[in-house]
Amino acid sequence: MRLVIQRVKSAQVDVEGKMVGQIEAGLFVLLGIHQEDTPKDLDWLIQKLLKIRIFNDEQGKMNYSIQDVQGQLLVVSQFTLYAACKKGNRPSYIQAARPEKAIPLYEEFIAKAEAQLGQKVASGQFGADMQIHLHNDGPVTIILDSRTPEIF
Repeated sequence: MRLVIQRVKSAQVDVEGKMVGQIEAGLFVLLGIHQEDTPKDLDWLIQKLLKIRIFNDEQGKMNYSIQDVQGQLLVVSQFTLYAACKKGNRPSYIQAARPEKAIPLYEEFIAKAEAQLGQKVASGQFGADMQIHLHNDGPVTIILDSRTPEIF
């Protein structure tokens, strides 16, 4: 599983002109699911996501987590995070999980994040053509990958 995490002042997801998910200050997360991912990958990433200290303290240092600042979370599924671009100019997405595997893991990710965060987690609509509107804070962007945790 791969996450692209952005600290935001606000974020919104629209599908067909209709808002389906919205948050104020917190984290906007793109979630890519690999074909070999398991709930173990999911658990590791949720722990990292909720505890990563990327919010500023009173001295302007990144010392607070989303839990510390009681920030909100918006999660959007993003199969293109597993684009393979080594050959040619057209990306291949064969590493990304198929919907029958990805949807249950995506839904479980959101449910577990809600349980651990203690609040509703906003989300996009799996497989839809989504329009994302966000107001970056910083900007701060972090990438986490359960398949290569030593790199991140």
